[in-house]
Amino acid sequence: MSNQDLWRLSATELSTLTTAGDITPTAAVQNAIARLDAVNPALNAVVEDLRDEALARAEALDGTPAHLRGPLHGVPVTIKINVDQTGHATSNGIPALKDLIAPDDAPVVQNLERAGAVVIGRTNTPEFSFRADTDNPLYGRTHNPWGRHISPGGSSGGGGAAVMAGIGPLAHGNDIGGSLRFPAAANGAVTVKPGLGRVPAWNPSQTAERGLLAQLMSVQGLMTRSARDLHLAMPAMIAPDVRDPFHAPVPWQGPSVSGPTKVAFTRNPHGYDLHPEVEAALLSARDALTDAGYIVEEIEPPNVFEAGRTGYRALMGEIHALMKPDLDAVGSDVIRTMFDTYFQEFPPYQGDELLKMYAKRSHYARQWALFMADYPLVLTPFLPQPFFAPDRDREGVEGAHDVLGCAVYSYAMNYMGLPAACVPSRLAQLPKGPQPINVQIVAQRWREDMAVDAAIAIEDRLGQMAAPLWDHMAAQV
Repeated sequence: MSNQDLWRLSATELSTLTTAGDITPTAAVQNAIARLDAVNPALNAVVEDLRDEALARAEALDGTPAHLRGPLHGVPVTIKINVDQTGHATSNGIPALKDLIAPDDAPVVQNLERAGAVVIGRTNTPEFSFRADTDNPLYGRTHNPWGRHISPGGSSGGGGAAVMAGIGPLAHGNDIGGSLRFPAAANGAVTVKPGLGRVPAWNPSQTAERGLLAQLMSVQGLMTRSARDLHLAMPAMIAPDVRDPFHAPVPWQGPSVSGPTKVAFTRNPHGYDLHPEVEAALLSARDALTDAGYIVEEIEPPNVFEAGRTGYRALMGEIHALMKPDLDAVGSDVIRTMFDTYFQEFPPYQGDELLKMYAKRSHYARQWALFMADYPLVLTPFLPQPFFAPDRDREGVEGAHDVLGCAVYSYAMNYMGLPAACVPSRLAQLPKGPQPINVQIVAQRWREDMAVDAAIAIEDRLGQMAAPLWDHMAAQV
């Protein structure tokens, strides 16, 4: 393969070449930047270009002795603009924060760089990182590489669009209710939302601690084109950092499971219409896991609708109490109107009722823990319909209901702190154009590795979305 095609490689393939010395980090980074120049103007996924820093770092890494090269030696990565990176603004898509310069790196940035990764750019997010779509008054809209008929997802939409378009094989993102899995599903990427306490997190620029439920539900992670890249990169992400006092230093790889792994399978849309393409994606994923030796049983897990709605209403209660003054002070008319809509779709718990729902979180988590003692993995829909169009979430209560109301399989896992992978299992040919359909794989607490193994099994049998996407992008030029 020529250096001009290095952007096509997965992180695993690329790091094999860089750590062996077959190519230099500089060559890998130069090629990723060339791809950024070729596709980002049409996507607006990377909104801060860090090529000068990246090339300087890559050149320094070129001389690293073989025995000191990390697992991500010279691998290009992007960072979402709501996480601190020394000398750069943690704007969170908010014009009033465009000059909030980070004094130090967040743990995820430090951990990726310690493993040898090179940050080539910072990716877009909606205001306050709180939409399932990506647009803001500071940097504008991010577009999906599959076409403008599909939202790029949010809130890590810039990272999802970037990684699938070939701007680096790894994209950082975070997830409080689906912000890794929404863009993965929108763009056909693979991700695993880590469980509670898995990846250390903190922003040195912050002046106050986040609300308790925000701390319990929000996690840091990566989006990739290849499920195997999660096994390569996530162990670096979870390295301990004392600035997160509640980080749990549990090894990435858990103990082996004796015998075939049992998977609970559900296609219950909980009152929403299950689109035929989504059902086909679920059945394909089920058959792929069966073919790989998993024992898949169609059985209903504990009430995910109740857990999800309770969790998101509790989160809205916390946001109403702690974040609404900031929304009113520095948010745009768009985001303020959207939160008014969210508060209608998810009536916030308040006062004593909110405290009771904080406590009830343990009830739901215990129900799932007991169920997953028998079924270590659960295969679920991610969304009941193919991914929505840009700005669908701005179309009143009906739009919010269509985008977030139906996403109980997403935010229920944040509320309970369970890991959940999201992987494409079908490319749907819809009237407006092709788009990927992702499914979700929930795993026992601390067993992200098992969710990733299952995603690999699905990907090995059904293929990745990168090649058909790149063919599609080339045909549109």
